[in-house]
Amino acid sequence: AVYHVMSRTALDGFVLGDVEKEFLLKLIKRLSRVYFTEVLGFCIMGNHFHLLVRMHRGEDYDDEEIKRRYKLYYGEESKDEVSDEEMIGLLREKWENLSEYIKEIKQGFSRFYNKRHGRKGFFWSERFKSVIVDNGETIINCLAYIDLNPVRAGITKRPESYRWSSIGY
Repeated sequence: AVYHVMSRTALDGFVLGDVEKEFLLKLIKRLSRVYFTEVLGFCIMGNHFHLLVRMHRGEDYDDEEIKRRYKLYYGEESKDEVSDEEMIGLLREKWENLSEYIKEIKQGFSRFYNKRHGRKGFFWSERFKSVIVDNGETIINCLAYIDLNPVRAGITKRPESYRWSSIGY
C-alpha cells in the first residue's frame, strides 16, 4: 500500500534548520534501506514533514535478504548473526510495518535533536497521521501536494528550488 504520512513538531516556531533537515533526510534514507519501503516523495519543512511511501510485504523477501538488511541496520562489524527462524520472522514483521518505520524515524530524530540542543522531552507533537493513497492519478496528485508545500508557505516560487523536497532533491 502507499501512504501519505505527516508529522508535526511539538515545539513552537520553525525549529528544523538545515542541519536538522539534513539529519532527518539521512535517517529516512538509511531506514528506507532496511525497512521494506520505497520513498516516492518527501518534504521536510521547518515544523513538520511529509512522506509518500510504499510499504512492501515482508513475505516478498527471503531469509538471505533479511540477514543482509540486519547487517545493514547493525553494521557490518556486528558480531551478531541472524539465523534463528523466529528472529527472522520477527524482523520480517517489523520491517513491513509503517508504524515501526515512522516510530524509528521520529525517535532517532528526537534523540539527535535533543542532544544537539541540550534539551529533554518530546519533540513530536503526537502520533503521525497517515492516509492510504490509491494508485495512479491519486499518487501523482498527492506527490504534487507534498512537493508544493514550500511554494504554498511562500518559501520559494518554484518547488524544484527547495532543497528539502523530493522534487528539489
